[in-house]
Amino acid sequence: KKFSVIICTYDRAKAVKKLLNSIFEQTVLPFEVLVIDASENEETHTVIEEVKTGEVRYYKVSETDKGLTKQRNFGISKVVIDAEIVCFLDDDVVLDEDYFKNLINTYQLKPEAVGVGGYITNEVAWAKKKGDIKFDEFEYDGYVRKLGKRNVLRKRLGLLSDKPPCCMPEFSHGFSIGYLPPSNKVYQVDFFMGGVASYKKEILDSIKFSTYFEGYGLYEDMDYCLRILKEGNLYVNTSATLQHYHEANGRPNQYNYGKMVVENGWYVLKVYNRNPSLKNRCKWHTITWLLIVLRACNICTDKKRKEAFTETIGRIVGWFNLLLIKKGKANEKR
Repeated sequence: KKFSVIICTYDRAKAVKKLLNSIFEQTVLPFEVLVIDASENEETHTVIEEVKTGEVRYYKVSETDKGLTKQRNFGISKVVIDAEIVCFLDDDVVLDEDYFKNLINTYQLKPEAVGVGGYITNEVAWAKKKGDIKFDEFEYDGYVRKLGKRNVLRKRLGLLSDKPPCCMPEFSHGFSIGYLPPSNKVYQVDFFMGGVASYKKEILDSIKFSTYFEGYGLYEDMDYCLRILKEGNLYVNTSATLQHYHEANGRPNQYNYGKMVVENGWYVLKVYNRNPSLKNRCKWHTITWLLIVLRACNICTDKKRKEAFTETIGRIVGWFNLLLIKKGKANEKR
């Protein structure tokens, strides 16, 4: 299948160069690579000109097209007409050499797929299941990993989802892609990470990324996946592997990040379930406040105390903002 690659970036020139080098070392190469740049300087453009192993189409967007979802929509408008698949990559990932081969092959294996996600290998330590599972462990498909501390507490309180990873509970707060094991299998999901995503071009032409998510765009990937589920199935191929290095540049400050965690999290819940039951609303708010309290504890225990404090305040402000949002405001931006 003919596929294009879109990389949206902001002030991460060195990371983009590493990513491009890994793209042009693939066993299956894309038809085109588009870099959509919102940087305040020309460093990214300079770096791209230094990449000699493949052709890159570079676009420096204006102020009106800055922000992750806007840049993605801009990139889609520049993709060649006859492309069948469009792949999106975060600018701070590095691909293993068979990433595209295995990712694109999923559309042959699963012709009903409208989107396929890749698999990050450098964030979680997994082991083959041996014997009984401990309370602080998570088992899936014959593999075991440690639960994070916040999920151990949620488990004690009966607030963990009973759905598979990347499947949306009625109260949101489900297990992310980091809870899918390195089995080399293909899993059907409700959502996957936008920085390792691909979609059929026909879907992207008819359904755009939401401009509700401004700037950094936290949870914009989940929103998009949930909105296209009615068009077909979504999958994660755990043999389409890459590494994610969480580049510090280009990220929002912790206060804004904290606000987005809560406000965008509530928005995505309403995308999936416009009228959640009282029980599911209570669960969502309980988990949200539990996570606020845990983040506040980091003010005393974490080395980055200022970041923990400002993120905690951002989360609290975000929660109170939910009470002030006028009915229907989110729907106007959807």
